[in-house]
Amino acid sequence: MKLSDLVIKRTKASEKALRMFDGGGLYLQVEPTGGKLWRYKYRFEGKEKLLSLGTYPEVSLLEARRRHFEAREKLAQGIDPSAAKKATKAARLGLVENSFEVVARKWFENWKLDKSEGHVEKNKRQLERDIFPYIGNIPVAELKAPHVLEVCRRVEARGVVETAHRAKMTIGLVMLQGVRGEINIIYG
Repeated sequence: MKLSDLVIKRTKASEKALRMFDGGGLYLQVEPTGGKLWRYKYRFEGKEKLLSLGTYPEVSLLEARRRHFEAREKLAQGIDPSAAKKATKAARLGLVENSFEVVARKWFENWKLDKSEGHVEKNKRQLERDIFPYIGNIPVAELKAPHVLEVCRRVEARGVVETAHRAKMTIGLVMLQGVRGEINIIYG
């Protein structure tokens, strides 16, 4: 049975943590202290994983379902939602100043200046879907050929060899910039 706001608001804490399932692995965990936490339970590469989606009421039922849907989409694309969330958070907080994602976003801002809107969107989507979830949090100086090969193989597994080649080229340009520290160069 799907959850409703009324059911969630009426649920009180008990001695043990209570899980209220909404379907598809999404549930609300009510802690003995009274806290209510959204969770998504899923399997990735044969391992059971858990993704935190926020706390209730800060994250409403509707927003929790939206976040759950986005995580399921990533999972369907072969991306671990938890790893993608960690990479995005690390880049956003600037914890790893020279992480691949931070350097790539700086490169992208310069690269896109003379490109068409469609070309820019296509390349941004590729970075966010095919590259950042796997190597986004790794410092550019620590990236090695096996990391790039893993990204390319994941893309090839979807049956798009040309896209894998483009991903390799993009990674190479970003790594070149990161090693040189040349953020202001515009690549054609």
